[in-house]
Amino acid sequence: MVAQNIGFGIIALVMIVGALRVVTTKNVVHAALWLVVVLAGAAAQYILLAAEFVAITQVLVYIGAVMVLFLFGTMLTRSRIGRETDLNNTYWKLGIPVSLVLFAAMAIALVNSFGDDKMPEGDSIVTTQQSLRAAACAWMDRRFGVAVPPVQVGAVVGSKEFVVTTPHWLRLRSPDRDTVLYPAVAYPSYEMGAVLAGCRPVPVPPTPSGGLDLSAISSDDARRAVLLWSNSPSNPTGDLDDLAGVAAWGRSHGVPVFSDECYAEFTWRGPPRTILSEGLDGVVALHSLSKRSNLAGLRVGFYAGDAALVHYLREVRKHAGLMVPGPAQAAGAVALDDDASVASQAATYRRRLARTAEVLSRWSGLDVPLPDGGFYLWFDAGDGWAFAERLAREGGARVSPGDFYGAGGANNVRVAVVQPDDRIEAMARRLGVA
Repeated sequence: MVAQNIGFGIIALVMIVGALRVVTTKNVVHAALWLVVVLAGAAAQYILLAAEFVAITQVLVYIGAVMVLFLFGTMLTRSRIGRETDLNNTYWKLGIPVSLVLFAAMAIALVNSFGDDKMPEGDSIVTTQQSLRAAACAWMDRRFGVAVPPVQVGAVVGSKEFVVTTPHWLRLRSPDRDTVLYPAVAYPSYEMGAVLAGCRPVPVPPTPSGGLDLSAISSDDARRAVLLWSNSPSNPTGDLDDLAGVAAWGRSHGVPVFSDECYAEFTWRGPPRTILSEGLDGVVALHSLSKRSNLAGLRVGFYAGDAALVHYLREVRKHAGLMVPGPAQAAGAVALDDDASVASQAATYRRRLARTAEVLSRWSGLDVPLPDGGFYLWFDAGDGWAFAERLAREGGARVSPGDFYGAGGANNVRVAVVQPDDRIEAMARRLGVA
């Protein structure tokens, strides 16, 4: 806001000088040109307010049409163009008190209407509302013990659009880089975001514990990377990543790390974790109310972290129209303040995970382990497609074959325990293991 205020002041000063010259110059053509300066200043102020369409209209209509017509009319209808000495009339002194009265009336009206209003600190009024950012900061402090300034938080229209669009924005920021690094077994949107941005999608294989095997990233891929995605707890595997190691790798290689932490509230092994606990420089954490608060239809989430990255993304994203509607932001702020419903939902997911794993293991004879986080079961079914078809036919339940999430998951299936308990029990009865 400091730079914006300085720009406003400079432009306003130029407009005041131009307006004074309009009424004091004795050359009518010069007066018209000074009026062009005033109108151009108004267009510049609209740009500062991110009202680009109004600014373009100002230039095209008032400067490009009205002023050009005025100048041509002046040149064609006057017999002589130059300095005039008889432009004043006997009533010019009356204009002084009239203008002062009008100024006072406008000032009083503005003060009465907006005198108690305050501009949001540290951000443009066209980006996320203060209440949502404040709620996000309070939640991160409460849940992770991490202090993040509100200016280093931005809103997303659901986390999926952020995952898909971010590689494109970062490619524009660093055109000499063309690679997106992401988990080899992962949500398909990481790869699709790279493809849509015209980047090389390079999957990073997992370690035996399920985290990113950073040693498998070649020096060439690291040098060309616009970002590295981490997802912990993972969708679909439920594994937890070494976020400290991921952050350290990104900083040592100059690669921004984006940590998708949408399932952090549903961490079953240890407390919830965020990469922001390792510091904000060079990292961005992504969170979603679709998962945390079971509000998938609201399409609200947020990202937070490195000051330069967050500022750049907020500025670029607003020009793409990726702004969360005010009512959705207000609802998101309320949801972030509600920890009780999240705790209740977490208990429900844990119960469903245990019950569904028991049912599927007894029916299939397979080992169905519980995840370290998230609300998905992920296990080796031998042939993911065959298992999914058999379960749909015999149990009336649909699950996802593992190769939806990368070649490394071809033998697996993902089971989302998002159905009510009575439907899980209905599946158990159909499979004969109730």
